[in-house]
Amino acid sequence: MAKLNEIIQWCDHILKSHEFKDYAPNGLQIEGDAEVNKILCAVTASQDAIEAAIEQGANLLLVHHGYFWKGERYPITGMRGKRIKRLIQHDISLLAYHLPLDSHPTLGNNASIADLLELENIEALDPSERHPIGNIGYLKQPMSATDFKHYVSTRLKFDVTHLTAEKASIQKIGYCTGGAQDFIVKAAEQNCDAYISGEVSERTFYEAKELNVHYYACGHHATERFGVQRLGKAISEQFNIEYSYFELNNPI
Repeated sequence: MAKLNEIIQWCDHILKSHEFKDYAPNGLQIEGDAEVNKILCAVTASQDAIEAAIEQGANLLLVHHGYFWKGERYPITGMRGKRIKRLIQHDISLLAYHLPLDSHPTLGNNASIADLLELENIEALDPSERHPIGNIGYLKQPMSATDFKHYVSTRLKFDVTHLTAEKASIQKIGYCTGGAQDFIVKAAEQNCDAYISGEVSERTFYEAKELNVHYYACGHHATERFGVQRLGKAISEQFNIEYSYFELNNPI
């Protein structure tokens, strides 16, 4: 077992969570047992993930998407109330890291995408950011836009949506996991051949065409499965406790 407060302190330090201005609180969101015997990792603190934690006897649920987002209503009722009630009933803590987990240079979602796609010479998508949320990487060899779609789809195991541009080949790639489709503008400013994110909007079709940057929508969930697994493994090794990953194949 490991102490909950020590795990939180370690994660906050490693991820530098206090240095981020985020859309939801990073760190401990629901406090359960003071001693952690097992961690369950999931992308989102859904009801299914909570039930999996209960079934597996985990008393720490580690997620990328937790609760208490800006703009949400304050009352803990309805769907969110049911989720939180189950966590409290079973003394399960909820630990969530959003932008700090996207950004981390080795544990993060973006770092995972770079490794999966074997990108090199990693740079910040926005050089003005202290902790870059998006990045740029380079393929070892240029690919056609069609071949790159197949390559990304195979590596991420997701049916990628490709919005085409005029560039004949792709080598310099901007990327930011999740719902960062609007960063295609930053990718264009950095003269990227292509840009990868999770989601796509109606306006993105026109932006890809007019900015001349190929856009690949690779799934919000599919692009953010990896950070919590890397963090869970790191916690497990640091504190010698068991962890597992819960996969709910969200097609979005």
